[in-house]
Amino acid sequence: MFAILLTAGYALMGAGIGAGLVAIGAGLGIGKIGASAMEGMARQPEAAGKLQSGMLIIAALIEVIALFGVVVCFLLANNADITGAL
Repeated sequence: MFAILLTAGYALMGAGIGAGLVAIGAGLGIGKIGASAMEGMARQPEAAGKLQSGMLIIAALIEVIALFGVVVCFLLANNADITGAL
């Protein structure tokens, strides 16, 4: 019984840590994209339109990957069998 609860606790802890790492990674990725785009627009203002559209596409892809990671963490948390040992 204790081993099942311990395994469920590890699954929930892993899901929480994984969701946190996904959020941190997405934030860092989008921050890096924004900083690079602003630097590029400052260096070459006439290319601002192309830089902005590319930045938005890449930011959307990062958000999709982050959402996929959070969904995987939720699935891991929901499959942790907490009540099975009681």
